[in-house]
Amino acid sequence: MTREETITELLKPVVESMGYEWWGVEYHHNSVNSILRVYVDKPEGGIGIDDIVLVTEQLNPVLDVENLIASAYTFEVSSPGIDRPLYTLAQYEKYIGETIRLQTRTAVNGQRKFTGILEAVDIEAETVKLLLANSKDKTTIKFEFSNIDKAKVEPSF
Repeated sequence: MTREETITELLKPVVESMGYEWWGVEYHHNSVNSILRVYVDKPEGGIGIDDIVLVTEQLNPVLDVENLIASAYTFEVSSPGIDRPLYTLAQYEKYIGETIRLQTRTAVNGQRKFTGILEAVDIEAETVKLLLANSKDKTTIKFEFSNIDKAKVEPSF
């Protein structure tokens, strides 16, 4: 189990018991500093600073007791924002028809970074289909979910 999976298993029930939606977790470690960032939202949307403070106050003691990260780190609770990262296929499903940016773990058709309209999500096959942006011939690529390293919603203004 990865560190992120362990943290999710520990903290997600706490967040959900408070009536919030667990969105995801990121842990970044380097020689200078480490950051543990937890993303939460309200099911009906519109999470505010008071909500973030409340969740932080509930999660801090859990992290202190469990001591999952031995070295010093900065802990942040955040809204996923308008350019929200996507961690699960269920999250991808919410954004069908929207523009997303994704980066793959291994190259697909000679590249790793893609931007396009999310056309379909297949939960059973664990795939995501993207209509590439700037594609004159309307190229669609199907990505294995396991090959997606990062993905974010691309806000349109």
